[in-house]
Amino acid sequence: MARITIQRDGLTLVGDREEPFGEIYDMAILMHGFTANRNTDLLKQIADSLRDENVASVRFDFNGHGESDGKFEDMTVVNEIEDAKAILDYVRTDPHVRDIFLIGHSQGGVVASMLAGLYPDLIKKVILLAPAAQLKDDALKGNTQGAVYNPDHIPTTVPLVGEKMGLKLGGFYIRTAQVLPIYEVSKRYTGPVSIIVGSNDQVVDPKYSKKYNEVYANSQLHTIENADHRFSGEFQNEAVKLTSDFVMPLF
Repeated sequence: MARITIQRDGLTLVGDREEPFGEIYDMAILMHGFTANRNTDLLKQIADSLRDENVASVRFDFNGHGESDGKFEDMTVVNEIEDAKAILDYVRTDPHVRDIFLIGHSQGGVVASMLAGLYPDLIKKVILLAPAAQLKDDALKGNTQGAVYNPDHIPTTVPLVGEKMGLKLGGFYIRTAQVLPIYEVSKRYTGPVSIIVGSNDQVVDPKYSKKYNEVYANSQLHTIENADHRFSGEFQNEAVKLTSDFVMPLF
């Protein structure tokens, strides 16, 4: 594993790159969720599983998360797409890389889906794990994971609650989330997509994964019974296996 840094509009994004064997190989870009970082158990296990299949990966911290530059309150889904585009540019310039896969969890799933919709000609496959398209409806309702605000008079920042207490969500995050064309952009990608969701997801209603499955031209939906939003415990192995099997099917 190698630590990498990538510049994006004056910010340094920090990531880890897993190297496979051989001169030519496929590469997956792994994207974490809201308030998380590149080293979640789920993303690390996916990276390890892909490496065992001889697929390289880059997993990175979005701006305002983990070791990457930026303030959390300045983060938006839009500038996370810009982060992901910077990673995609880095991967595209690597002469060893053949096919590129996008894998995103939660908000990272929204970013992956929209990036694929913007670059449908460059992405081979997309895997969305509990994609958080609900973030748009939450912003329109004025309740983001328990943080309540007036959706018609959005403050400059909104303090988050619960385990995310101490972080402030930027008002611009909410304003842009209210108008994000999530499904409209995502469906421009017509390649193969795998959507993986837990039936007991308390953070993002599984109906948003079903909607993705409806709008995509070439997708499959996997519901893991009783799994939560993070695919905790025994469910993580199943989510990882579904991911790596989709990337590298057995012929």
